[in-house]
Amino acid sequence: MDTQQFEVIRPKCAGLDVHKKSVVAAVCTSDPVTLTASYKTKVFNTTNSDISALRDWLLAQDCRDVCMESTGKYWIPVFNILEPHMHVILTHPKYVKAIKGKKTDKRDAKWIANLFRFDIVKASFIPPADIRALRELSRYRLKLSYMRTAEKNRYQNSMTISRIRIDCALTDPFGLSATRIMDYLLSGEPFDEEKCRSLIDRRVKASKDEVMDTIHGYHILEEQKFKMTHAKAHMDFINKSIDEIEAELFLRSRQYDVQVKRIATVTGITELSALFILSEIGADMSIFESDRHLCSWAGLTPANNESANKKKSTRCSKAGQYLKPLLIQCALAAVKSKKEPYFAIKYQRLSKRRGKKKAIIAIARMMLTSIYHMLSDNEDFHPDDYEATINPPKQKPVVLTLDNTLQFLREQGADPETLKLIQQQCVAQVG
Repeated sequence: MDTQQFEVIRPKCAGLDVHKKSVVAAVCTSDPVTLTASYKTKVFNTTNSDISALRDWLLAQDCRDVCMESTGKYWIPVFNILEPHMHVILTHPKYVKAIKGKKTDKRDAKWIANLFRFDIVKASFIPPADIRALRELSRYRLKLSYMRTAEKNRYQNSMTISRIRIDCALTDPFGLSATRIMDYLLSGEPFDEEKCRSLIDRRVKASKDEVMDTIHGYHILEEQKFKMTHAKAHMDFINKSIDEIEAELFLRSRQYDVQVKRIATVTGITELSALFILSEIGADMSIFESDRHLCSWAGLTPANNESANKKKSTRCSKAGQYLKPLLIQCALAAVKSKKEPYFAIKYQRLSKRRGKKKAIIAIARMMLTSIYHMLSDNEDFHPDDYEATINPPKQKPVVLTLDNTLQFLREQGADPETLKLIQQQCVAQVG
């Protein structure tokens, strides 16, 4: 790399190449006159004692700036041990990709350090420790909800095989009435239709005869009974675990109650969803340069892919794997709200021009933009165009005259000679 083309920002810094069993560290020192770099490299294991030895070695080299690429979850122990003692940044591997053909672990570490000293690596967003703890729990809850959905699908498949079609009569096949009926059928007791009818809640929209028609002729095989019993027990365990995780989340997020309640003022966002959003983006918006940078980080902006003045794909990026689906889910709830129709009106206007899929992404971006400014300015949700959107001013009907018709055609780029001819013909007819 030609050092004359770049300014050395960090005269002494380190690059770490992190692996499952080893960490290769390279300390880069720049000569103050020639700007040439000299390196010291050392290999450490990933045990706690060796990572602590890495920290001590870096401090002994008087190195306070460290850069490493994100490698699975292996970077987390290294980051947690080094963070209290020095400035550590994490970067995506695509920003520090080494030259092909000359790739070794030590060269990778040197390459990272060399890029870092010129400050040409892009740092990933790493929230504070308390936000990271909330993020771990919220993502764990999300994974458990996926597991619960998988168990529900298995349970319903067994119901179908056993010729039980409760889902055709009841809205929720896992609601109160459906659960009572299935527990009774799986209990092994002789089937009593009157007792089964008594288990149907009076608030069910379908008649009891319609519900019983979905049960008559059922036959539960032993393997299906075994499968459903264990799936039901697993679902109950997952539900209990999710409730405990949510309680722990609200307990740990007490210091952010104001921010959570503020985010929840946005239409379509509950307090639980607000807590999940906060666990992803944090409470300090000064980390992001603008609301556009936050939306780009969340994967809600079109990608830039242009070559030879030709724009190729403009699809949204794959960023925000946890935040983007959550915001889209909140946006879907917001556009269905009749009590607060602000986003619903915006969605209807956009969907006519851009289609429903692009419109819902646009609504999700509007919501995230609002959250950015709400957290930055400490204000609740109340956009500037709220009243104009909810109660738009009535437009006066336009009376077409010869003058304003010609003016409209002129603005649309009509030929002046043609307009002159039209004007003469109209004047002649009136005369």
